[in-house]
Amino acid sequence: MRILRVLPLAIRMVALVLFGVAATAGLTALLAQWLIPWQAALAAAAVVGATMGIVVWRTFVPLRALFRALAGTVAGYRDGDFSFGITWDRYGDLVELVDAHNELGQALRDQRLSLVQRELLLDTMVQNTPVAMLLLDPSRRVVLGNLAARRMLGDGRRLEGHALDALLDAAPAAVGEAFARGGDGMFTVGDEDHEDIYHLARRTFRLNGRRHELVLLRQMTAELRRQEVQTWKKVIRVISHELNNSLAPIASLAHSGAELLRRGQYEKLPIALATIEERARHLEGFLRDYARFAKLPSPRTEPMRLPQFVEKLRTQMDFAIEGTVPDEVARFDPAQLEQALLNLIKNAHESGTAPGTVSLAVRRIADGWRIDVLDRGSGMNESVLENALLPFYSTKRSGTGLGLALAREIAEAHGGRIALLNRDGGGLCVSMVLPRPTDVG
Repeated sequence: MRILRVLPLAIRMVALVLFGVAATAGLTALLAQWLIPWQAALAAAAVVGATMGIVVWRTFVPLRALFRALAGTVAGYRDGDFSFGITWDRYGDLVELVDAHNELGQALRDQRLSLVQRELLLDTMVQNTPVAMLLLDPSRRVVLGNLAARRMLGDGRRLEGHALDALLDAAPAAVGEAFARGGDGMFTVGDEDHEDIYHLARRTFRLNGRRHELVLLRQMTAELRRQEVQTWKKVIRVISHELNNSLAPIASLAHSGAELLRRGQYEKLPIALATIEERARHLEGFLRDYARFAKLPSPRTEPMRLPQFVEKLRTQMDFAIEGTVPDEVARFDPAQLEQALLNLIKNAHESGTAPGTVSLAVRRIADGWRIDVLDRGSGMNESVLENALLPFYSTKRSGTGLGLALAREIAEAHGGRIALLNRDGGGLCVSMVLPRPTDVG
């Protein structure tokens, strides 16, 4: 009997049909002893048909229950409920179907459990990271704010559902100003005695077909203080090295000059004095460069026509011009910008680039001008790119590390920025962006 229960449904149907045909024939022959042939056949067909109908009904009632159970589990899967299972021991081919369905449910349960565990781990990491994180929907309302964001913008309260503008109104003014500037940037909260420095980073992406924004506020105070100490240590080492390189020969030559005077060997004195003068002038220039960086004055801007400014640069250092310089008037401090660009062009010539491959490009952009200094040297690796704009950082044995840092200071003093990017095919692009004041035509 167990064997019949697990037989495939198709075989059972064929067997049932054959049995019905045989039973109808046998019953017709039996009834023909009392009835005329057509009556016997009709009666036999009615009896066998009713019997087969009952058998078929009893066969398909469980099938209907099975199909309904399968539909119910599929609906549960769609709703995220994977706790259902089906037991079935009839019809071998349907047993395989039910077993496969149960295996699918188990796989979905395992995947859901793994996903829940990962979500829990990710939520724990997001909530406890020291970086303040905000996820904003298209209407600039907070979808997610971690614990650091709550402490910074909500006095520890939940931020979800609040409008970002309302949170910024209650935050320190520096935070609102940083958001108003747009893009990434640094800002300081507090006074000189108790100040905290933050880095603001903003990224947009699409979530469920809608534009969202991720905001990260990272406290940089400790990191910058550590870098500041390291920078000052390097400054002291560099200045001490330069002073020793100049003062030691000066002291030695002064002693030699005194000996020459004592011996009356006056003909050698001009050489000693000339060397002393050369070392003193080198030391004077070195200290003047450091003083210029430390005491960079505020830009004294004036209207300047860009083609004339670029041509003046070409009289001082050789470079090619890419494209056409826009024949427009920009407003900047010509002395400071000239100093910055000459430093950049000088660096490009010293990068190992082939002669004649240093070029300058000036382009108009939406909110100002972009000036690119291009070379075909060796470029920079990732470590150098990250540190090249820091004061006193240099990969050259005799470099002071002030050229790029000074160019950055000048660009930022004009309200602009400077960036470095390795070029396709080799070389470096140093890009300076200057804003376009509203009062310049």
